[in-house]
Amino acid sequence: MSEAESPVEGRRVRLEVARTSPDGAGTGRRDVFDVPYDDRTSVLDALQWVKDHADPTLTFRWSCKMAVCGSCGVMVNGRPVLGCETFVRGYRTSGLVVEPLAHAEVLRDLVVDTDTFLGKLAAVQPWLVPDGATRLPLVDPPSVGAEAGAGPGVEVGEDVDGSRTPDGGDVLRAVGPASGHRQTPGELAAFKGFAECIDCMLCYAACPQLDVAPDFLGPAVVATARRWDEDSRDAGELDRADVLDTEFGAWPCIQVGACTQVCPKGVDPARALRDAQRVATDTWDARERRQTS
Repeated sequence: MSEAESPVEGRRVRLEVARTSPDGAGTGRRDVFDVPYDDRTSVLDALQWVKDHADPTLTFRWSCKMAVCGSCGVMVNGRPVLGCETFVRGYRTSGLVVEPLAHAEVLRDLVVDTDTFLGKLAAVQPWLVPDGATRLPLVDPPSVGAEAGAGPGVEVGEDVDGSRTPDGGDVLRAVGPASGHRQTPGELAAFKGFAECIDCMLCYAACPQLDVAPDFLGPAVVATARRWDEDSRDAGELDRADVLDTEFGAWPCIQVGACTQVCPKGVDPARALRDAQRVATDTWDARERRQTS
């Protein structure tokens, strides 16, 4: 909060923050602050007030303040939330206890390590896997001469199949099926819900299975895998199924549903996990034949 946005000084709330130091000194302590607030003060605002006015060493992550970046996730009174969209007014009686996200290594104060999560995410190929029929060759724009990078045998404004753009100005042309990558509204709807994931890791903090299976790929990773599997343009479902159909793939999930309950974007990771378990079973024969062929 800026000075112009400072809340009414008469209203204050008790804010207790878990502290952790990289060198281990003071780890496990909790500092208490008396923070002013108004009806618009978010948990992130309250933490920023502490950093600006009480303790500049307090460390936490934030970026957009609009529930888009997913970087300000914390535990508030034991529940994983985004600090930017959770308001202090809801805790004026009980006060707030702010802790780092559960099931993640704490680096300092409220900052957790995301490397393990990102490693799991990369394992499911969270990108469009083409079917081999589509290429995207670069073609130089007409303002750049052939000597500035036009490939051998390709004239400026000419596609690799010899066809020309209407005005010679299309510098990137997909070569593949005549239909290109058009999708119907229904095909878009099939994966759009999963595509809303912002990788905030709240679902990991809520998932009880990560207490007993820390190597579990987890809700967001499986939801992302299903986002691409459901995309009509993608051809990577069998490859992802090989990863999901493992001991720590989709199978540790027992459908508690806590991941879906805490998702700030309305994604349903519990459904994604059910779907992934079904697909792993349905594609088993196809994957076995592919490996033995």
